[in-house]
Amino acid sequence: MLTVISGGQTGIDRLALDLAIELKIDHGGWCPKGRRSEDGTIPIDYQLQETDSRNYAQRTERNIVESDGTLILFGETLSGGTELTAKIARRLNRPSLAIGVKKLNEAALVCAETECLKWLIDHQISVLNVAGPRLSSAPNLPDLFNPFLKSVLQQFSEALQLRQK
Repeated sequence: MLTVISGGQTGIDRLALDLAIELKIDHGGWCPKGRRSEDGTIPIDYQLQETDSRNYAQRTERNIVESDGTLILFGETLSGGTELTAKIARRLNRPSLAIGVKKLNEAALVCAETECLKWLIDHQISVLNVAGPRLSSAPNLPDLFNPFLKSVLQQFSEALQLRQK
């Protein structure tokens, strides 16, 4: 069974949670105290636990530690909190895969999905942390990554269910 977690920030984090809910995949994760996000309070629909701090870095690290691997979706370059996520995953020697928007053109899309599915299988991911930029710094990214992430989550969730039967 697959579980998708994230920090609940606008943008890629919420895309992952919304897709998990849509695909009936378990979801969760850690968010800052007070359910803090750039648009105010993270909606209660997302089953997130609050950390002791309003600091984003604390929830980022908790989500990395409590997952089997972190999928980082980004635009042209890693920056801000997304770059911090990659650095923390490296520092903690935790599996991570970063996929930039350049891999989403039609020619590379199938390769990116295959690469991601192989990574999920190779690392035996059952709790997947999904991270990426907030909406204000990359407003088009959730729409661009939606078909890719939906396909990956659907295929991998189905593969895990078949494997458990």
